[in-house]
Amino acid sequence: MKLKISRRGFLASSTALAVSGLPGIAFAQDLPPLEDRLPENPLVVTPHERPGQQGGTWEMALVGGGSLSMLYRYQAYDPLLRWNADWSAFEPNVAESFEVSEDSTTYTFTLRRGHKWSDGEPYTTEDIRFWYEDIFLDPDAGLTDEAHWYADGEVAKLEIVDDVTFRVVFPAPNGFFATKMAESNIDQLVRAPAHYLKQFHIKYNENANDLAAERGFDSWIALFQREHGLTEDNVHFQNSNRPTLNAWVFTSAPGEDTTRAVAVRNPYYFKVDNEGTQLPYFDGINYQMVSDPEVLLLKVLQGEIDVENVYANTPTNKPVLFDGQESGDYRFYTLRETAANVMVFQLNLNHPDPEKNALFNNRDFREAMSIAVDRQALIDAVFVGQGAPAQPSIRPGDPLYNERLATQHTEYDPARANEILDGIVPERDDDGFRLMSDGDRLTIIFEIDQVRTTFLDMFELALPMFREVGIDVQIRTMDRSLWEERVRNGREFDASAHQFGSNGGIGAMLDPRYFVPFNSNSIYAPGWALYFSAPDNEAAIEPPEEIKAQQQLYRDLIATGDPERQNEIMAQILENAADQFLVFGVSLPPDGYGVVKNNVVNMPDEMPNSFSWPTPMPIGTEQLFKE
Repeated sequence: MKLKISRRGFLASSTALAVSGLPGIAFAQDLPPLEDRLPENPLVVTPHERPGQQGGTWEMALVGGGSLSMLYRYQAYDPLLRWNADWSAFEPNVAESFEVSEDSTTYTFTLRRGHKWSDGEPYTTEDIRFWYEDIFLDPDAGLTDEAHWYADGEVAKLEIVDDVTFRVVFPAPNGFFATKMAESNIDQLVRAPAHYLKQFHIKYNENANDLAAERGFDSWIALFQREHGLTEDNVHFQNSNRPTLNAWVFTSAPGEDTTRAVAVRNPYYFKVDNEGTQLPYFDGINYQMVSDPEVLLLKVLQGEIDVENVYANTPTNKPVLFDGQESGDYRFYTLRETAANVMVFQLNLNHPDPEKNALFNNRDFREAMSIAVDRQALIDAVFVGQGAPAQPSIRPGDPLYNERLATQHTEYDPARANEILDGIVPERDDDGFRLMSDGDRLTIIFEIDQVRTTFLDMFELALPMFREVGIDVQIRTMDRSLWEERVRNGREFDASAHQFGSNGGIGAMLDPRYFVPFNSNSIYAPGWALYFSAPDNEAAIEPPEEIKAQQQLYRDLIATGDPERQNEIMAQILENAADQFLVFGVSLPPDGYGVVKNNVVNMPDEMPNSFSWPTPMPIGTEQLFKE
């Protein structure tokens, strides 16, 4: 039976759209009737609690210049296939349906007929073809880190069947292709509006270089990459002109205004609730741009933020937030932690300095640093005693749990650490610090994203522990955007610390960052990771044989669609990871929390916490509304 489309709300007929609650912002245009803006078969969403009404503003915040990837958590997670609300499976989203061949070599996708971009232009397989031929395979437009489009080192073929149907055909089995597309920021097939981007591509506009020069770019390539957002995820969000398929579209993008960013309802969004009302419910999102987590915490306490689950929700802040519930008019919800560790110490195993590179690649050296840390002291002080010493690993009770991986080298034993280090770097200066071969002090600088306040708290305790065994460990804090440039996308650093990864199930298979260097999240080995994902990249570094074998195991894992075989291969990867001991951590994370204003409806009381499952968006942020 065909769903009856509701005419409730000001978007039900041709009108001008003005966003309430956002002073000075108007997104006005004449719109066709609602039934002409929706696909023939819109995606029907059954709200978590109850259907709502259109209207209101979602008040949010972004911290620092480098936190724009958080937008995948709030408004920009609408891939072809999407995780379900409890992270147990993926399901059609932008795609109306899909099929996988028995041998996992052929994937057939059907789009929604009549689906439109936010400017009203059709979304069809022409957008798919354009991305594949003119971005993905174009060496000038250029993309890296699209490893899920390869099998046995060869790229998949794209076959266009008709306006809404296409096939992706691999030369060998690729059992994880559909699964990977459900990850938070992987699916490029929904991010390349051909009708908009062709004007910047030399293949379609012979004057593209002149257009680039007019806008201050050296060539069409630079302008094209800026308009599409190819250079990095942050740039992807800094363009309010590019059409989108997401529920909200920027009218004032991050970076265009230093104090806030504004997104408004996409009048062509492809989802409706079970009563036929077009989603999203919120008219718009107002992102306040704040300098640091302390400012964000104050805004949460004052009731200015509707949802917060990333920067202010630290263990040490919980008592303060608990006491402020009544005055701030908010409540808590539980975040089931899925990260592999609360913090992972990562030495740069591809360090450009030969002596530090050799030192960091010495497993005994990493073991000594690991047992120099009193993990229980960090857990007691920073996490109020919640947790237990553990390396980056799989949680107990999961079928993939590996006890050796989880528990080795977690004991606090500075005497043993000193003994190991005396055999590797025995010379010391008058202050007791160990010396390099040139007589300089062995100094290791951990470069840290300053918004990770729990990291800073842990390092405050850990620094004296490292110095006790003669290693001059220091930290250098920086804005997230600089950290992204220097660490995630660089190589000229000693060490860093981060978290995430996954501690079980399909999440660990999708994001085994600490067990095998496979993408830019494996920041301890940037060159080895490129060898896996983009071996022709000039920055790629051929790893030693045991790492190459580990990477091949991961290729075998993502090639098979057989769950039993996947578990067997992943178990071997974890066993090898225990042998290699590439990084070391503090504790498996206890469950966390988020805060939500009391008048926000349809926010579940519990959900996973992950970037791969970009918390909270898979619960359906398009269905949130205020009473």
